[in-house]
Amino acid sequence: MSVQKFGITTQKEDNFHNWYTQVVLRGELLDYYDIRGCFIMRPASMFMWSSIRSWFESRIQKMGIQECYFPMLVSKRNLEQEKDHLENFNPELAWITKCGEKDLEEPVAIRPTSETIMYPAFARWLSSYRELPLKLNQWCSVLRWEVKSTLPFIRGREFLWQEGHTAYYKKDEAEKETLEILDLYEQVYRDLLAVPVIKGKKSKKETFGGAEYTTSVEAFIPGTGKGIQGATSHHLGQNFSKMFDIKVDNENNLEAKSHVFQNCWGLTTRSIGVAVMVHSDNRGFVCPPRVAQIQAVVVLCGIKATTTDNEKIKLEEYAKHIIERIRSSNIRVHFDNRENLSPGFKFNHWELRGVPCRIEVGFKDMEKAEVCIVRRDNGEKIQVKSEQIVDQLNGIIDSIHSSLYIKAEAELKVRTKIASTFEEMLGYLNDRNIVLAPWCSAVECEDEIGEKTTVRENDEVTLMGAKSLCIPFEAPSFESKKCISCKADAKCFALFGRSY
Repeated sequence: MSVQKFGITTQKEDNFHNWYTQVVLRGELLDYYDIRGCFIMRPASMFMWSSIRSWFESRIQKMGIQECYFPMLVSKRNLEQEKDHLENFNPELAWITKCGEKDLEEPVAIRPTSETIMYPAFARWLSSYRELPLKLNQWCSVLRWEVKSTLPFIRGREFLWQEGHTAYYKKDEAEKETLEILDLYEQVYRDLLAVPVIKGKKSKKETFGGAEYTTSVEAFIPGTGKGIQGATSHHLGQNFSKMFDIKVDNENNLEAKSHVFQNCWGLTTRSIGVAVMVHSDNRGFVCPPRVAQIQAVVVLCGIKATTTDNEKIKLEEYAKHIIERIRSSNIRVHFDNRENLSPGFKFNHWELRGVPCRIEVGFKDMEKAEVCIVRRDNGEKIQVKSEQIVDQLNGIIDSIHSSLYIKAEAELKVRTKIASTFEEMLGYLNDRNIVLAPWCSAVECEDEIGEKTTVRENDEVTLMGAKSLCIPFEAPSFESKKCISCKADAKCFALFGRSY
């Protein structure tokens, strides 16, 4: 039996994992590499990441955050300065132990994150409170080797990210930045990727190693009913500054020294995978238009074997005139004028790759000085006068973004349940929802919830247990409530779900 190589052959509803893999591969977002857990980002996904980068850089520059780059290698000596932090990453560390056939005197690790690389430099650079705040950001790749189950964009050994690291003299200023960055992450998902997220604080168990507390944005994948961490912003307090001896003159007593307050925060290429999972359909990728490498593709229609060369030239010239108008407005447009391929083939080609708008140009359109715009998200066809093409196309692009967001937000609201009993919570989870529930916030209780929601068959885990995704900033009142699991007094409403 021959296997179809070009379209999507697995339905999203039947096998989400296979469907997703086909979308990212056949939609030319990504390709496999010969080292497990490493993937090739193709131009379309790299454009998405570059768009996110440009947007984010423009915002953090206004906050006084500067770009930098630190080496990718970290010494064992620096890693061992922060044992609690190291414990979180120790299984994932990839060590370089040889140069050729010769053993290195001191092995070095490839960064899983950069606290232990950057903070010794912070200690050298800072001596006075007048030198604060120090605000740095870098764009780089990180390597986390111990990834047993990989999934393109979502879980990989090597991935791209930005990581911000800042130091402040005053705690309240540092904490203010923690939430400002979290707001920017929410905007990346909402305004660029058309994905709704829930902002909140992580449980003690889920807090970044060495942080005083962690905040995050959490997204929801309707196709699997799982939550997924979208980005994190950590307030480190003075934990790392004490470990790496980052201290400055005290403002009120120059004879004394004060340890600085620090933050770190990061967003990864996982964000691309989240957008693919949330928006795409059984015809392929549906790209959020604001990050699409190609926002509109022009396809000629109605050319037949009997069409004369002169007629064809006139139609091409009309299409090129339309394209010039579109390009002048900075809309990213592509002219698919490949020969010996039918319009239908081209339609399918660009649908699979998620191009938001298709502009069909036929002889009748030319006679009426019109074009037909077809939306990728819902298939709607819109006849547009050529002189109105720019305004209409801009409006359609905005409408597509809004429609994608509204649809995803409605799904999130419908699939976010509130439970008052554990049995109710378990039922919601098994129906592929995420659940708000009163909780005591104890680590032991979270472990117990994870165990009690794990599904096993013949002692084999077939469905992982739920965990706290976050403690949402906007949640019902927990006053007089009892914990969903242990029945102790509730201290919060937490969002629980199975997750990636």
